[in-house]
Amino acid sequence: MIHDSVIDCVGSTPMVRLNRCFPEPDVEVLAKLEMLNPGGSMKDRPARFIVEQGLRDGTLRPGMRLVESTSGNLGIALAMVADLHGLSFTAVVDPKTSPTNLRLLELFGADVEMVTEPDEAGGYLHTRVRRARELVETTPNAVQINQYANELNWRAYHETAGEEILRAVEEPVDYLVAAVSTTGSIQGIARRLRTEHPRLKVVAVDAIGSVIFGAPAAPRQIPGFGASRVPEILNEEEIDRVLHVADAESAAGCRRLLSTEKIFAGGSAGAAIAGIEHLISRLDEPARIVTVLPDRGERYLDLVYNDEWVANLPDPWQEPEAAVTS
Repeated sequence: MIHDSVIDCVGSTPMVRLNRCFPEPDVEVLAKLEMLNPGGSMKDRPARFIVEQGLRDGTLRPGMRLVESTSGNLGIALAMVADLHGLSFTAVVDPKTSPTNLRLLELFGADVEMVTEPDEAGGYLHTRVRRARELVETTPNAVQINQYANELNWRAYHETAGEEILRAVEEPVDYLVAAVSTTGSIQGIARRLRTEHPRLKVVAVDAIGSVIFGAPAAPRQIPGFGASRVPEILNEEEIDRVLHVADAESAAGCRRLLSTEKIFAGGSAGAAIAGIEHLISRLDEPARIVTVLPDRGERYLDLVYNDEWVANLPDPWQEPEAAVTS
């Protein structure tokens, strides 16, 4: 098949059985390799879906400017999709955005605006969101994507990734385990899977220090994982369990995935691997687990794959033990 543009290649990512990473005889772990999207992450899906839906319904028109608060992946995806559809894009970032992601944003054609004032939670997310809102209010023909509140976020995964998983996995799926930030991916995929597998249990893997599920705020070091606000699109009743993992556990998960499966994935994928470890330790019956590996490892060479960076992380055992809610 020959496509008309690279964004037509978004989706249809392969799935891999992680039987080297998780050799337990009664557990099957199936991972969707979202880092193989053309922009390097699962965020290609909502970027394409939101932009193309907006162009179809008239809320977006060529020549308009998109604005979004982003730590990297969604910004890179929006820059790619926006430019190919005749739109401009401004990414509002902060000092924790990695140099690699900043360079990628520039290369993909985004205008980059960096906030430097920490917010009331000690991070930058609220400051970024406020700055994005200010830019929209003062810039003609500008629209804020607002991924934390945009219903098209979860719909993108429902209509694409969730459908693809159902086509690939014919047997019943017992658990969906996924790292969270906006919660769009876990909710969209879960809602689609539950149409065929109503007994599915949904396990959200959140960062220690993230407030999404009511835990206390604390510093976090891995971008794109956890959040210092509760997403407006979150329906907590659809989440069966929450596992909180420390940054060091996420880094260890990345390295375990690379050493066993030779899958070079980003920080939130490592968090999902750590979460699956916690889940398996609590299982008392056979299970089939589906997970999502959101992005590529190259963007984390200075973070989870940097020995010095990992050595300077807080001791995870000084943090609250991995929390589970049901």
